[in-house]
Amino acid sequence: MNNSSFGACPAKTSILDRSLSKGKGEVSLSAFALLFSEVVQYCQTKVYTVPELQKKLHEIGLDVGSRIVDLYFVRDKNCKRETKLLNILLFIKTTVWKNLFGREADKLEHANDDERTYYIIEKNALVNSFVSVPRDKSSLNCAIFTAGIVEAILTSCNFPAKVSAHWHQGTTYMIKFDESVTSRDQQLEER
Repeated sequence: MNNSSFGACPAKTSILDRSLSKGKGEVSLSAFALLFSEVVQYCQTKVYTVPELQKKLHEIGLDVGSRIVDLYFVRDKNCKRETKLLNILLFIKTTVWKNLFGREADKLEHANDDERTYYIIEKNALVNSFVSVPRDKSSLNCAIFTAGIVEAILTSCNFPAKVSAHWHQGTTYMIKFDESVTSRDQQLEER
């Protein structure tokens, strides 16, 4: 029997089936601001110190980042898994940042003194724009949430790293890769 004989509507594609790389962002800036400020306030009720708050935001970022990897690589047919270190960093700086924040990150830099350390620099981190920090918590950097996202994406893509957020030239995300990542990358370049 044919479904059309019963007047059934053709199957619609849901927002979950659409590619992430096409179209405008689906969430307004004010909705994001409200949601993120509520996340920060919720985390504040569960902790007593700024380091504990930052740890909690980082953990939530890790959860979000692991879900983003699924969206990019399982659903988007045009997306491929990167095998080289620089390519995955450029993917995060451009594609991930555009999809999350509407624009690319400002800079990607390699540390002069450590081959395992890279920096993503963002002059005005969106997540810090909507949180007013009290004087007693002046060291709070809510961009640690974004650092958690980046860390989860890198780790899920087989580039284990630790990512932290620091106040420097705006917000600087320091990415410290495991030694296995840099040695693997050197082996790939030698081939």
